[in-house]
Amino acid sequence: MGIFGFILVAIALILFFVKQAQAKNHGSLLSARLTDIEELQTTCQAITQEIGGGNWRDYVKLWGKISVDEPLISEMKQEPCVYYRMLVQREYEEKVRSQDSEGKTIEKTVRKSETITQNQGSTPFILEDKTGTITINSQGAKFDTIKILDEFRPEQPAGGMLQFGNFSFLMRSDSYNTHTLGYRYQEFILPINREVLVLGNASDETGELRITKPSNNEPFLVSLKTEEELNSDYLKNQNALKYSMIGCLFLGIILIIIDFIS
Repeated sequence: MGIFGFILVAIALILFFVKQAQAKNHGSLLSARLTDIEELQTTCQAITQEIGGGNWRDYVKLWGKISVDEPLISEMKQEPCVYYRMLVQREYEEKVRSQDSEGKTIEKTVRKSETITQNQGSTPFILEDKTGTITINSQGAKFDTIKILDEFRPEQPAGGMLQFGNFSFLMRSDSYNTHTLGYRYQEFILPINREVLVLGNASDETGELRITKPSNNEPFLVSLKTEEELNSDYLKNQNALKYSMIGCLFLGIILIIIDFIS
């Protein structure tokens, strides 16, 4: 009982650090300066005339529409996007041997899954609002995505080669105690022509005003949600973490005390 108590206290400690990270990200969202593209360009020009270019930084949030001349094409569904993430999981059965209470060897079949490959890609894009346009250098950003594929195919790849769209992967043969049931294909994208909230660093370091990843560990986010929706999500998550943390800590301490007394 005492062991379970210490485990619950450890879980409470983990939840505390997760909650702190959530609170930091929430604080960054609230502290970022809400602006539009025209105001950013005007400020950048004024500072360049005053002290020269390449030195200005401002942590901002912008709302606008994604535009790109040459979008990425997702590997599986072949959808135009500015970011995609794909993964393939093998679902299989495995024969597992164990001993029962009498020492007899028993064999049972267990269903399992494993990720056999995953990949992602992103490209810089243009954010457009009613006042102008700005380049988003999206390298290092966290993207809000939509799921465009979640398909299970009960198949054995011909010649050991998996194929889906432009994706292909050479599979190894099953081991003696496993049997492949099939493969699950998943793909997520940030589509073009969608309105997004961008939270990042406005900088003229390259000679051109653009939004880039902050250098001080502040979040760099491209989200399909509005600021109000993100704010609501952060508050809900922090409350859920708080009550879970308190519950684990309280129950863990009680179990430790009971074990100590007994």
